Amino acid sequence: MLKPTIKDLTKDQYNRYELTLATAKAARQLTDEYVRQREEAEKSMTGNKESDRNLINNIDKDLKDEKAIKNAITRINDGRYEIYREENTAHEVKQEVEVTEEA
Repeated sequence: MLKPTIKDLTKDQYNRYELTLATAKAARQLTDEYVRQREEAEKSMTGNKESDRNLINNIDKDLKDEKAIKNAITRINDGRYEIYREENTAHEVKQEVEVTEEA
């Protein structure tokens, strides 16, 4: 059985459709953040092979090592992302304040 289950993720507040939309939007946000971080790392490349090897380390480990959907589900389950309902509009996923280390 897969963990977390749909029941764990929905917490009896959302249906599967809402969870699917929220997970897809969260995965898109994570993918966009990965692309942004990768572009910044590529722009800072100097052409020196020794120093450029460590540039991939500038990308958040969770973003480069995990698939976006798995990462989104984990973050929703952990409470780092919350699902908000807005009346008469699409559902949104909002990220809790996340502390990131500045390089």
